[in-house]
Amino acid sequence: MAAATEKATTCCIEDAKPAPVRKASNVLQDWSVAGSAPSEDQISKRATVATLIRSVDSLPQPAANPTATKGIPIMLRAQTSHPLDPLSAAEISVAVATVRAAGATPEVRDSMRFVEVVLVEPEKHVVALADAYFFPPFQPSLLPRTKGGPVIPSKLPPRQARLVVYNKRSNETSIWIVELSEVHAATRGGHHRGKVISSKVVADVQPPMDAVEYAECEAVVKDFPPFREAMKKRGIEDMDLVMVDPWCVGYHSDADAPSRRLAKPLIFCRTESDCPMENGYARPVEGIYVLVDMQNMVVVEFEDRKLVPLPPADPLRNYTPGETRGGVDRSDVKPLQIIQPEGPSFRVNGYFVEWQKWNFRIGFTPREGLVIYSVAYIDGSRGRRSVAHRLSFVEMVVPYGDPNDPHYRKNAFDAGEDGLGKNAHSLKKGCDCLGYIKYFDAHFTNFTGGIETIENCVCLHEEDHGMLWKHQDWRTGLAEVRRSRRLTVSFVCTVANYEYGFFWHFYQDGKIEAEVKLTGILSLGALQPGEIRKYGTTIAPGLYAPVHQHFFVARMDMAVDCKPGETFNQVVEVNVKVEEPGKNNVHNNAFYAEEKLLRSEMQAMRDCNPLSARHWIIRNTRTVNRTGQLTGYKLVPGSNCLPLAGSEAKFLRRAAFLKHNLWVTPYARDEMYPGGEFPNQNPRVGEGLATWVNQNRSLEETDIVLWYVFGVTHIPRLEDWPVMPVEHIGFRLMPHGFFNCSPAVDVPPSTCELDLKDNGVTGKPIQNGLLAKL
Repeated sequence: MAAATEKATTCCIEDAKPAPVRKASNVLQDWSVAGSAPSEDQISKRATVATLIRSVDSLPQPAANPTATKGIPIMLRAQTSHPLDPLSAAEISVAVATVRAAGATPEVRDSMRFVEVVLVEPEKHVVALADAYFFPPFQPSLLPRTKGGPVIPSKLPPRQARLVVYNKRSNETSIWIVELSEVHAATRGGHHRGKVISSKVVADVQPPMDAVEYAECEAVVKDFPPFREAMKKRGIEDMDLVMVDPWCVGYHSDADAPSRRLAKPLIFCRTESDCPMENGYARPVEGIYVLVDMQNMVVVEFEDRKLVPLPPADPLRNYTPGETRGGVDRSDVKPLQIIQPEGPSFRVNGYFVEWQKWNFRIGFTPREGLVIYSVAYIDGSRGRRSVAHRLSFVEMVVPYGDPNDPHYRKNAFDAGEDGLGKNAHSLKKGCDCLGYIKYFDAHFTNFTGGIETIENCVCLHEEDHGMLWKHQDWRTGLAEVRRSRRLTVSFVCTVANYEYGFFWHFYQDGKIEAEVKLTGILSLGALQPGEIRKYGTTIAPGLYAPVHQHFFVARMDMAVDCKPGETFNQVVEVNVKVEEPGKNNVHNNAFYAEEKLLRSEMQAMRDCNPLSARHWIIRNTRTVNRTGQLTGYKLVPGSNCLPLAGSEAKFLRRAAFLKHNLWVTPYARDEMYPGGEFPNQNPRVGEGLATWVNQNRSLEETDIVLWYVFGVTHIPRLEDWPVMPVEHIGFRLMPHGFFNCSPAVDVPPSTCELDLKDNGVTGKPIQNGLLAKL
């Protein structure tokens, strides 16, 4: 993503100017990761951040005239990127050029394919330093008060990029770390390169597939003579009508080992319709088996196993406007306008967002898509209160429940095998988002190392969300009511036939809601005449949709009421229990909430239980509210499910993390993806989260990471064809004893209108609470 290309609709939001950086007058140091070796004296001074920064009370606030500040002068220095900002297009270009130049031979350099280039996220204390002194709004309270002289670094550590590189010649995957100095590639012809910090070959893995490979695979299959002959048997000679969707093979046996880069495509065929948006997924081609070597781009196995007639052209197959399908669209819906004549209530400075006491930073990666950093709430005299360090969706898995070929092997890992961010959309105002919108672009490397930009990739906007709260006094007839408004950050991606919208909603009552919206086109199968499949729904003549599930994994690096460096969180499970009959329950109506501390990783592998209203609270072990209770945030599950598969199901080798709805681990920098970094063709059982928790590390007071697994079981309906209406699933993070009373009480009344429908007269705007009985 690029702050320079952020967009706002309706009116403009100016991008922030370079932020001033504070420098100490008596001791200034460059804090460089790869700089020269420090002296013993420097080491003693720089042992921790705490020893570097004197009591924040001694540092002056920024002045209009920096040189006139008494005490420590403030020296302005341009900081082009916050440590958590996504890599810019120039930084990606420099990183790619640096790695390519490091290739040992021309052949190696020519064989490099760039799967992913992302920011190396710095340690949390570096982020704290940046937020305290280098980027507005300055928050020196983030750092602890310490004794000693003020030693403030003159600059932050250089930004670093992490590159996943696939060598097409050797079939090797390597990981590179490149240090980026101030990037001027655009003005200096790209000759300014970074510095390679490390590189290593990762054995026995396959990185995610790329769109370039998918296009090449489709062309190779459509050019393969036996395939053309098989399609001719089915009455198709025009290869322009054929759609080849390459799917990763997963791991079902040693034949799928990562020593070869493999794909098993699914085949579909459009009709001869001239509709430019024809739904080709309406005609799946069954009975053809294809295996493609993606390294050398050749078909290595092919078999026409069974001749299944193509489903007939269904007149209801398309999802385009009614007139293109021989019908009409609804015409009785009047325009609905959402306007904000005074502009939005949020403020954006680069990637830093402030709204209704909330503040956080927006990030984006090719794999996860949207990332939310440094979530905090400004709570009156208590100041900035941290809630979470990092929130994102790190994996999703879609297992199908049909044991027939080819559906049994449809177990897509859409994040780890493809990348949610790389498949994101360019959003459109009035369609994907409504109202006053702030857009952010996203930059990626393509397979050959070039830069691609998705404009308007992330949408930031406010939404009316109905009633926030209401109470009416029955004696007086007076009522108080508040409208709810939420701030929404979202992106949408397409992975083959399905669309997924990922949303983080921030509410005025301190609640955070994570939501996934599922839509798009079903992945279908063809039927023989008169055939009915037990494992799916017949949705059109000769066409059925297999049952399947969608699972999503949210990784939440929590920091409830914690400053950077503090490890004062724990997780408590709450279950509602029915009191045993007896003297404490003589009326047989008693129930109560019982809490249990999850003390270790193995103890914290938990499942949802709606029968006991089960939820989990992340508590700070050192901070209390006005009643003396520990402050916390609770994770409230939404509707959920577990895998409907036997324990020996092949996809569970790679997705052992689906076996429980909740996992809890202490923060570890390299524990990012629940199925391991490379789930594609992964032969290792239980790699990732299911392996990490075997350490059974203590959770009693630590830096907590929650892994919440939630999903939906999709039994297709006729109404899901030709396009599936949006289905919503998700969960909530709610304050639990975090505030002394509800922040919702401070939301001011809004102006409303009284509509007297009896006589058709519309009343003038009045303030809530001023109406008595009508």
